[in-house]
Amino acid sequence: MTPPSPLKSEHAITLTTPGGTEGVLFGLVWAIGLEPGVYPPGFEQQLQTLLVTRQKDLSAEEDATRKAARDILRFGRYKPTGRGKPASEYLIRAARESTFPRISPAVDICNYISLKHLVPASVWDLDLAGYTCFARRGHDGESYVFNASGQEIGLQDLLLLADSSDQPMVNPVKDSHRTKTRPSSRNVAGIMYIPEAAGLDASAALEEFRGLMAACGPAVETGARRCGGRA
Repeated sequence: MTPPSPLKSEHAITLTTPGGTEGVLFGLVWAIGLEPGVYPPGFEQQLQTLLVTRQKDLSAEEDATRKAARDILRFGRYKPTGRGKPASEYLIRAARESTFPRISPAVDICNYISLKHLVPASVWDLDLAGYTCFARRGHDGESYVFNASGQEIGLQDLLLLADSSDQPMVNPVKDSHRTKTRPSSRNVAGIMYIPEAAGLDASAALEEFRGLMAACGPAVETGARRCGGRA
């Protein structure tokens, strides 16, 4: 993987992974200075090709990755069933039903990466969330609103990232409406929740994520970093 680009001091992004997240490799990417509405050259064709591929049944290896992604959510009282499954499984179904969501370059790239590699991923606005975050499991009774209609998701024992004020902002199922990217977002970060048991080439997947973000404008500052896992 290409070494992360050096960041300006005001863009010092940090992610820490304390206890409770064993078995999960977090693939962090960031993109500073996105041009709103600009997609990477050739992205549309890449996406359409992938959507056709996902119309077919998963291979045994791919299905093992899907199951491993679900297993990293099993913790305490949290069970990844029904609407609590990883968002990557929702994207598989959406591809098969020809209802794959199209929202914005940053979100569409995140969803493309998730669908291709079959692990959940999130993207958020750094100007809304700040540049410091950490991974943890949700506290008892914790929840947040995940859409404009005010719907909430319970977070108890669910894997998530929280900001420097310990406010949850994203998880592998539904991301917080508070820190979601907007059409005008220019500074964003993304995360891949990668189960170590899956044997995914995390470095290659993360570099692909970073490279697509880097192509969303003429002067986008990007970087990538692996956090947690086995070092």
